[in-house]
Amino acid sequence: MLREERECLELIEESGPWRFVTHRIYRHPDGTLHHWHSRLHRKGLWKTELKDVRKLGREALRCLWMPEKLNWWIGVIFAIGASCFLIASMLSLLPELPAWLSVLEVNALFFLGSIPFTTAAYLQLYQAANHREFLPSLQEQSNLRRQWFGWRPHDLGWWSCSLQFAGTLLFNINTFDAMLPGLKWVQEDLLVWIPNILGSILFLLSGYFAFIENNHCHWAWHPSSLSWWVVFTNLLGCIFFMTAAIFALALPVQFIVHATALALIFTGLGAIGFLIGSLVMLPETLLVEEDQ
Repeated sequence: MLREERECLELIEESGPWRFVTHRIYRHPDGTLHHWHSRLHRKGLWKTELKDVRKLGREALRCLWMPEKLNWWIGVIFAIGASCFLIASMLSLLPELPAWLSVLEVNALFFLGSIPFTTAAYLQLYQAANHREFLPSLQEQSNLRRQWFGWRPHDLGWWSCSLQFAGTLLFNINTFDAMLPGLKWVQEDLLVWIPNILGSILFLLSGYFAFIENNHCHWAWHPSSLSWWVVFTNLLGCIFFMTAAIFALALPVQFIVHATALALIFTGLGAIGFLIGSLVMLPETLLVEEDQ
């Protein structure tokens, strides 16, 4: 839609989970309806259909290199972090590490993987803090200066991005402290487990907020939608990370057999969820940008 047309639009319906508005329907004077989706709008995307099947292969290849798109960078950087977590989890589950690898180096791989998570999470938060409001009156269009973090308490997407960014910072602390040698179980719980469980809670809230923002309701099943797969697999990843954090609690006496192995398995599953969601973000970026 052209910007000049927006002042003519009439808001006829808005909806979303709880008190948040994530979907609006506008009517143009000519009678046509225009749908606004909060997630697609803040990410600079707009729904379209690829009507020529012969273009599918070309479009799939194009999504592998789109450095001019911020969404592409977010997907790639998240995928790097998830890959580090997945590899480190698999190495930790080996009966014996290769002779050229130590436990400290595997833990360092977890820490290195947490850095791309934080980077991509911040890019999403920056994106959420600086998108323009879509309103039917041009006089109400926000054209504010760039903000580092923003404050949008009525924006569900902003809450999702903020909570995820805070969770990644706790994962930075958690994975860094895990490299400290000679920790007793109490020290491990204070320095490693508490940041882990708090970060996992924030991730779980963030993942659910992103899911309901995209679907405009508390639950939906839309496997034909690329955006649905992004938020759904990320939510699954958050659930697995939460489960891993529960099993990672250090105790003087082990009550659950193989608790450490279970924590690593669920960490790997969480990484797979985020890896799939990150990779699906690449073709999702092919959605054409809304005309500003």
